[in-house]
Amino acid sequence: MNNDSFSIGILGVGAACPEHICTNADLEKMVETSDEWIRTRTGIRERRIKASGEGASDYGAAAARIALERSGIAAEQIGLIICCTYTPDEPMPSAACRIQQKLGIVGAAAFDLNAACTGFVYGLVVAKNMLRGGMAKYALVVGVDMNSAVTDWTDRSTCVVFGDGAGAVVLGPVAEGKGLLGEMLASDGSGADMIVIPAGGSKHPANEYTVKNHDHFIKMAGNEVFKFAVKILGPSVDAALEKAGMHIDEVDFIVPHQANIRIIEAAAKRFGVPMERVLCNIDRYGNTSAGTIPMLLAEAEQNGTLRDGHVIAMVAFGAGLTWGAVVMRWGK
Repeated sequence: MNNDSFSIGILGVGAACPEHICTNADLEKMVETSDEWIRTRTGIRERRIKASGEGASDYGAAAARIALERSGIAAEQIGLIICCTYTPDEPMPSAACRIQQKLGIVGAAAFDLNAACTGFVYGLVVAKNMLRGGMAKYALVVGVDMNSAVTDWTDRSTCVVFGDGAGAVVLGPVAEGKGLLGEMLASDGSGADMIVIPAGGSKHPANEYTVKNHDHFIKMAGNEVFKFAVKILGPSVDAALEKAGMHIDEVDFIVPHQANIRIIEAAAKRFGVPMERVLCNIDRYGNTSAGTIPMLLAEAEQNGTLRDGHVIAMVAFGAGLTWGAVVMRWGK
């Protein structure tokens, strides 16, 4: 059965992150940096770091359990699981299948989607279209990254930025006028080397040289990524709003990827939107990659900021280079 006439939206949302907090003061003891330098340039005060032996699926499954409980949808009703991550527990099987295993869901289609920090936005759009095509009635979309596992803790340009965390949503049919209203996805492979983990794949598998050269960790051209992000966030939201037939004045909250507070502030200024209408938690969690947006959604719903009928614009950018935006009306 084709479900194209149905509106697809978020029925429940949850988040989970490690208990261990790494503060800027902690980083001062590890690399040549300072709390003031990190705060003024990134907006980050602390981030969460996983314990040894923990993986993306552990926190992805924990977030998913909360999302399922809040949605009122039973795990066995889920017919599709998409895990948006670039840090799965292992190269195979997928983190989605590990999450499926932990939740005891049998028979649902499950796969990973790697669009780096834009992953959750990509996952929403892919899941929406699969549900509308009749593949399933309910989907679980998880955004999770354990960035600490691929962070070089001697590289002060990257170790101050990233943290670990997960968020998850249950997608399904919602009332007309609610749910996902407009979206855009894009990428530009010519910028692939701006954010990269050079080794560990099929081209450069692990060996003595790659380990000594720290090639299994994130390498990032920070200034170039910053300029790209400032340039792309506005047009991304504009494109999604155009597809939704809406204007920025109709948006209650912008929900941006949490990479750098200066990027977020530049985007708000570009739209003429006060920071009170921009959801942020970068000060407490840093950049959790695919986890940032669903973690924001879970927090905003729980504290009463995000309520039924609110229009939100989610927007992200990441390695690839990838970028995308989704406009939706909150509620069932």
